[in-house]
Amino acid sequence: MYADKCLNPDPDFWERCPTCKTTWQTSTHRPCQRCTLTQRADEVFAGPDRSVRHELASLHAALIGIDRPVTAVAWLSRPVVARLLKEIAADQRAVTHDVFDELAAGKTLDHLRAVLVAGGILPDRDERLIKLERWTTRTIASRDDHDERAMLHSYAVWHHLRRLRRRLGADHATHLQMANVRSHITAAVNFLDWLSGSGLTLATCTQPDLDQWKAREDLSYWDQTGHFIRWATKTRLAKGLAFGAERWQGPVGPHDSEGRWDDARRLLHDDTLNTADRVAGLLLLFYAQRLSTISTLTVDQVSEANGQVSVRLGTAPTVLPEPLAALVLDLIATRRPYTVIGHADQTPWLFPGQRPGQHVSADRLGQRLISFGFQPGQARSTALFALAEEVPAAILARMLGIHIQVAVQWQKASAGDWAAYAADVSRRPCSSAGLH
Repeated sequence: MYADKCLNPDPDFWERCPTCKTTWQTSTHRPCQRCTLTQRADEVFAGPDRSVRHELASLHAALIGIDRPVTAVAWLSRPVVARLLKEIAADQRAVTHDVFDELAAGKTLDHLRAVLVAGGILPDRDERLIKLERWTTRTIASRDDHDERAMLHSYAVWHHLRRLRRRLGADHATHLQMANVRSHITAAVNFLDWLSGSGLTLATCTQPDLDQWKAREDLSYWDQTGHFIRWATKTRLAKGLAFGAERWQGPVGPHDSEGRWDDARRLLHDDTLNTADRVAGLLLLFYAQRLSTISTLTVDQVSEANGQVSVRLGTAPTVLPEPLAALVLDLIATRRPYTVIGHADQTPWLFPGQRPGQHVSADRLGQRLISFGFQPGQARSTALFALAEEVPAAILARMLGIHIQVAVQWQKASAGDWAAYAADVSRRPCSSAGLH
């Protein structure tokens, strides 16, 4: 514990740090946390000549200048962190992703890589996509049959991965996108294994054979296997196989509208809950946003003008009602990245994650909401159902940032009366009331 030197501490109780002679603390027997951090950083960053490598100088400077040195000291005191930093500092090669790829994989290495990317030492790259590509390569290479390897390469690399890269553009893959591709490739592998165990190949498989597979009690990846069968038939790798795609028939399970508003009132007024969790839950309840979309919101998507706070979820900004608007502004002002390096004003994310420079994952955000009794999937379904009853599909798509076909599907499921909607809009007052 140490005190700010501008507080004029009692000299009978406080003493200056024996190292820096500036920080006030209760003991002169050990350096202050700032000096301890500097000493520790110098040790782990020292190269063969005992100096800090040029490539690591910016990270070293950012680390010793952190607002809470006790946090950084604890991080550097972890043996696995110190070992990795010393190994990197001792390596005479330039600090690159390729060098990191040679190190033992693990969460600590992933976090350290993110620290270096956030510090500008390493260029940004899509780690999820790279891990998916490597997993795909290993999965394909594990097949003994040459024809199966070629088939899986075409399906996994040229079909799924190429489509994912085109969809991503400059963005990074989400956990759900990675899991979706993996599940489709796994489904194809499982089906090929079943064919092989049955003395069949994809080319010799007939519809009765496929029906026999469908009749199994231990089926998994039904939809994904159907996608693989339809792809194989379309590319003429299989003949005469029919595996129809199931159309979405509307939401599954009952919608608890009263429960939705109960949750909304709690999130709006319960000050004991974390502000980030309150905002995330309300965006889901009021605007039916996916957790993957909420987690990637940036501060630039929020604007304040003429006394109104807006958030851009779709192609047009959506004005937020009170007190949600105030909660969003409070979140922007108080949000903190969960990292040993960096400040809140250095991250663009509305919901900073545990890794430097990254947003919170959709999985982590969902776990936080579930921890206080919130069911994200059911809540979003209920919200979409309610919104589709009140708003035409075209406006819903623009407002929420969802595909027009999705909006139309929900419109049909809710069977909203759009003629009544137009009449209702004409009778509404110009200003919207806040939520109470």
